[in-house]
Amino acid sequence: MRLDGERESGNVEDRRGSGGGLGGGARLGVAGGGLGTVALILIALFFGVDPRVILGGGGEAPPQQSQVTERRGAPEAGQDDGARRFVAQVLATTEDAWSDIFRRANRQYSPPNLVLFSGGTQSACGFAQTAVGPFYCPGDSKVYLDTAFFSDMERKLGAPGEFARAYVIAHEVGHHVQNQLGILGKVDRERRGMGEAESNALQVRVELQADCFAGLWANRTEQMRRIIEPGDIESGIGAAAAVGDDRLQRRSQGYVVPENFTHGSSAQRVRWFQIGLQSGDIQRCDTFGTDRL
Repeated sequence: MRLDGERESGNVEDRRGSGGGLGGGARLGVAGGGLGTVALILIALFFGVDPRVILGGGGEAPPQQSQVTERRGAPEAGQDDGARRFVAQVLATTEDAWSDIFRRANRQYSPPNLVLFSGGTQSACGFAQTAVGPFYCPGDSKVYLDTAFFSDMERKLGAPGEFARAYVIAHEVGHHVQNQLGILGKVDRERRGMGEAESNALQVRVELQADCFAGLWANRTEQMRRIIEPGDIESGIGAAAAVGDDRLQRRSQGYVVPENFTHGSSAQRVRWFQIGLQSGDIQRCDTFGTDRL
């Protein structure tokens, strides 16, 4: 990715080195669902919404906006400023892309804050831990990310490259877009009376739409910035394929149980990223109104 000279977002909260504790927040649970703990953590390591939803807590995120003022600016001595700069620059591209998309629809985009942390930190959705991976919390409209995940993504999931990392951020911002459009709230209400299989199927549509939104971000950003280099798109596609439920299930237990999917198969994730990328049309990202995922 060509990010030299790109602006950095001012919406990064750097909590690295500040420590963290469970406090009074909700603990994050891991539910079985036939996948096993290892597979669920691998799934949670990539592309989550509310971790209580992904990992089986199922509760509605608190609607209140967090009023805590966090430290912004440069990280403490010894921390990786390059990682922070990369995250801030990618976040800035999502702000520009979605502001443009919303403006064309006569709407105003309110960007999320992105919280950088190390080890763990408190969120409105409970305690965020490195093991959970990146996620978006609708309760405080923030994306949570420990940049140590990027090395895990390369070593454990076989998804290297800057664009793969940018895709992670764009996917989580996609969940923020869903929250702004009222989609996450509607899905949460609909899931309350559903059985596990039906609820999982609806969650898959949420995740695939965020994949499509990530593709839409890439489309609009390339039009506006021309930052994509040869191999970047393949890197993003590889990241999407690496975290398909079928691949993770096969890796952890040797067989696939589609009714336990919560994020979609590798092929589905790649397909919806490409729909957003190639069309550049948010209307094409309606994963809820189609029989073909």
